[in-house]
Amino acid sequence: MADEAATQALLRLVTWLSPAFPVGAFSYSGGLEQAVHDGLVASAGDLRQWLETLMNRGSIWNDALLLAESYRGHDDPARLRAVAELAEALAGSRERHMETMLLGEAFLAAAGHWPHPVLETLGSTAAYPVAVGAVAGAHRTGFEPTIAAFLNATASNAVSVAIRCSVIGQRDGVGLFAGLEAAIAAVAARATRGSLDDLGSAAIMADIASLRHETLHSRLFRS
Repeated sequence: MADEAATQALLRLVTWLSPAFPVGAFSYSGGLEQAVHDGLVASAGDLRQWLETLMNRGSIWNDALLLAESYRGHDDPARLRAVAELAEALAGSRERHMETMLLGEAFLAAAGHWPHPVLETLGSTAAYPVAVGAVAGAHRTGFEPTIAAFLNATASNAVSVAIRCSVIGQRDGVGLFAGLEAAIAAVAARATRGSLDDLGSAAIMADIASLRHETLHSRLFRS
């Protein structure tokens, strides 16, 4: 029975972070489209550096910590509401705020197919990493595996953006996933040991790209 429960939890995690899960992540680039337009990301190597920087000292790192706190506090309404407010406040631009809140709203709506009291605690919307962390924690999908899967899904979306922007091809995209495995595992492990005191971002160019994307003409993505 324990093995069956673990398998069920794994299946839920895979489903929730699948590109087919109806959150609309494909509509957002997290500022990457602007970075491509500005020539900051023009190759597979550039994209890998972009992602590793954001995972280690940028918005993706912060998301990993927010997810971790939400996972740990899924059964504490006050703690969960506090991290939800913090996550929303940390959105550094209008488009970053729109992206994380709309993704979180869509995730919670779809997660209603797996009823749990945590959904009532969160309400109809929360920042995306908070929504994922709280729901995953409630369903005990595994602390570190959930963070790793979230990071991998984030990287997957960035690869999709780069392909659609003609920066890389599908073969390069697969190679990028292989090259990021160790980095994703390391960041996931570090996030499990971290706390909200470790929040912080030094990825200034990525933050500027997110801000500038608001005025980019003929764009493919919403952020």
